[in-house]
Amino acid sequence: MKNIISGALRWLVLAVFILAAGCFYSCADRSQTASLSQSASLSQSASLSQAELSVPETPEVLETGMTEEPVAGQGLFVYVCGEVVSPGVYELKAGQRIFEAVELAGGFTDRAAVDFLNLAEPVRDGMKLYVPDRDRIPEGAVESGGLGAPPKVNINTAGKEELMTLRGIGESRAEDIIRYRNTRGGFDCIEDIMEVSGIKEAAFGKIKDNITV
Repeated sequence: MKNIISGALRWLVLAVFILAAGCFYSCADRSQTASLSQSASLSQSASLSQAELSVPETPEVLETGMTEEPVAGQGLFVYVCGEVVSPGVYELKAGQRIFEAVELAGGFTDRAAVDFLNLAEPVRDGMKLYVPDRDRIPEGAVESGGLGAPPKVNINTAGKEELMTLRGIGESRAEDIIRYRNTRGGFDCIEDIMEVSGIKEAAFGKIKDNITV
């Protein structure tokens, strides 16, 4: 009988030990899981904080989309006329020089006064570059890169392109001047140009200082 009771007690003690061991390992596993979950949460929070810090602030200039810097390579329009192969209006870029404008116009003709212009001067928007005939440069004329007064236009001998350099004289009016002098044998004085259709006192007043006979 005592053996039976003793055996039962041993099994009871063993069962209690197994149950206690199971509870211990279960609690330890839950504690480790909670610790890992907390570590992962802290790691994720730190990553987000670092990502937020790494995002650069957007400058105000990006919000407005505006800039104070000038646009590079802006087109400039220059009128090249006189003794060049192909007179006309040409587009250049800021910083380009007068010699480049002349090259776009086909270069100088054989009669051009090549030293009249300052070929190294930068071009400007709206600039007029007049290349005179070397035999028609007034005595004492100053090289001015197209800024000073060009030589006077002889209305008895000037071609259409040269006549068109006069203020207010377009292509049709230049043709009228040539037609008049071919019909009448030329102009005796500069005032005679007012006999050409379309050229009256107001128009004459604009060109009288720039023409000769």
